[in-house]
Amino acid sequence: MIIRRLLELFFLLGASLIVLSACNRSSPVVSTTTAAATFTETATISPKPTETSIPPSETPVPLAAIVNGETITLDEFQMELARFQESQTITGTNLASDPDTTILTELIDQTLLAQAAAQNGFIVDDTMLQSRIDILETQLGSAQALEDWKTAHGYTDYDFQQALRRAVGAAWMRDQIIAAVPETADQVHVIQILLPTAAEADEVYAELQSGADFKELANTYNPATGGELGWFPREYLGEPAIDEAVFALQPGQYSQVIKSEIGFHIFYLVERDTKHPLLPDARTTSQANAIRDWLSERRDQSEIQILLP
Repeated sequence: MIIRRLLELFFLLGASLIVLSACNRSSPVVSTTTAAATFTETATISPKPTETSIPPSETPVPLAAIVNGETITLDEFQMELARFQESQTITGTNLASDPDTTILTELIDQTLLAQAAAQNGFIVDDTMLQSRIDILETQLGSAQALEDWKTAHGYTDYDFQQALRRAVGAAWMRDQIIAAVPETADQVHVIQILLPTAAEADEVYAELQSGADFKELANTYNPATGGELGWFPREYLGEPAIDEAVFALQPGQYSQVIKSEIGFHIFYLVERDTKHPLLPDARTTSQANAIRDWLSERRDQSEIQILLP
């Protein structure tokens, strides 16, 4: 999700940018009072010392989180949550069962990415920020079109610039992470027999144990594809149990029955290559996994306080 959101933030596609709301602060008020002087026959004027009231302290800005000392305001979180919910209403989708957690996690992740960009020397200064705004104006057709978009989504100029500054930094760091993903990976070429019930899978497994040919059975039970899964790296299928099973096989071996959300599998390893070129879809998955792993490690190394009421 973080890749999609960062692209949306920069290109204004789909969901709106994350907002940083400006907060009004109260000004301290200082008042003085002087007591009247009292006269007696023997006393001289003896005024009381001037009393100065203690200035009231500033009202703290409500926060949603603090990430390595950088604040995410409650206003910022609530505005982004409102935009997210509005986009779901418009599109008729429901992408998050817990939108509060989803949005706060994305804000924290983007902050971590932007912080890392700055630590790596990528500073989004005013010149760079203006160039990005110019690009957005060109994409939307005019400066007024961008102003209209900002107004429609509840942005002040400050809000928008802060959100765009963070998004540009986060996108740069994201690009560094995915660029480091190699073009090749340890991959397996696998055929499977997929069955709807455990009883059928056990029956087929018994046939294999008795010497039946795996490819013939794969063609029998999965005639459309012959059970062909092609080449894939670890984590591509999103099933740790499958990875554990197939990467433990030697070419020509088949697995035991493996249960997944879609049925019961028996896998056959055709071949394995530790440096097989990644297909575009597999590379995209590997890049997403690289970002996920980077963020997980970064969170562990960071000081993050969740302050939602």
